Amino acid sequence: MCANFKPLTLAQLHQLGLPDLGFECPDEIYPNYELPLLFQSPLGLEWRKVHFGMIPKWADDTSIALKTYNARSETLQQKPTFQNAVNKCKFGVIPVAEFYESKYIDNKPQRWGVRRKDGKAFYIAALYEICQKGQEIIRSSTMLTMDAIDHPMMKEFHEPGNVKRSVIVIPHEQLETWLNWKSPNISSFITGFPVEEFECSHVPKIKIEKISPQLNFFD
Repeated sequence: MCANFKPLTLAQLHQLGLPDLGFECPDEIYPNYELPLLFQSPLGLEWRKVHFGMIPKWADDTSIALKTYNARSETLQQKPTFQNAVNKCKFGVIPVAEFYESKYIDNKPQRWGVRRKDGKAFYIAALYEICQKGQEIIRSSTMLTMDAIDHPMMKEFHEPGNVKRSVIVIPHEQLETWLNWKSPNISSFITGFPVEEFECSHVPKIKIEKISPQLNFFD
């Protein structure tokens, strides 16, 4: 499962011809951080700042996002946390430059980064939710995942065993189709990303002295 990623850069945003982003994001994003979600509105492609981790209306507080940042595509309609969003077809994407997974070397986890070989950002399939708690409007999202036991790259990540997961990557050419999809059945999008277009490498986490809670998106 993906719990940490680097959002797309300003150069990548322009490369994909996406609308300008009107807010800043951390340099790296973790569960319950705010992230840039891209979705289709009546006015066209729009950005929203949302929590990383689905926060349903019935949740007591936003800490539930620490457990709901990934959603298994196989069980979306059986899980109360995600039922409303998938039945209402609230599909979006989270554009990322790189996401991180753990690879176990000699039984010890190492952080590895997965990215496109051509340097472009790519779209991770997401569900999003909007709910009101008192006077507060809360927007949140979750990354959709699939079984990856047979994926040439993703099967090498996570703890040793038979459970291997991967985020679902929406190809650039299918972005419009995905964002306008009007059925809870998303089986046609559940395919492993083409490994020949991606690469991965060991990316040790660098300890940065915390100066402010928000790092500049445009660094």
